[in-house]
Amino acid sequence: MTHATPSTSAPRGAGPQPASPRKLAHRTAGLLAFAMIATFWLSTAVSELFGSPQAIASVKQAILYAMIVLVPALAITGASGFSLGKGRGGARLDAKRRRMPLIAANGILVLVPSAVFLAMKARAGVFDTAFYTVQAVELVAGALNLVLIGRNIADGLAISGRLRRRPVQPAR
Repeated sequence: MTHATPSTSAPRGAGPQPASPRKLAHRTAGLLAFAMIATFWLSTAVSELFGSPQAIASVKQAILYAMIVLVPALAITGASGFSLGKGRGGARLDAKRRRMPLIAANGILVLVPSAVFLAMKARAGVFDTAFYTVQAVELVAGALNLVLIGRNIADGLAISGRLRRRPVQPAR
């Protein structure tokens, strides 16, 4: 008696397989978080360099409201990443695991409080030394998170096989 098992996967070479819901959630939330942080950073820089106090206040308020989307996106990225990596190892995955607490701590301890402080000061029209000091800290912390999240994205793409690094060519 033979047992026929139906094929649940496409034949070899049939192209990329659809992502699982966890992978899709991880990918979508991570890219959304990265794009939002990059947008916050760029809009802050542009408004500070070229905008009026009202434009700066509007940007700061928009960033504060957008935290309602950003914080869950980061949480989903972290939770789905830990779930996907459970029982797996490797240098790239280990590096992603080491970066995640830094990303989270930077967000919780620096970026969110900075966003609240800056929105309150900007709404009141107070652009003093404290405002610009916290603004500078926020820009540095945001850039750091962009680098860390960008490295996690690159490592995730390499782990999944979507990013292949070229071998280093010897100098001629």
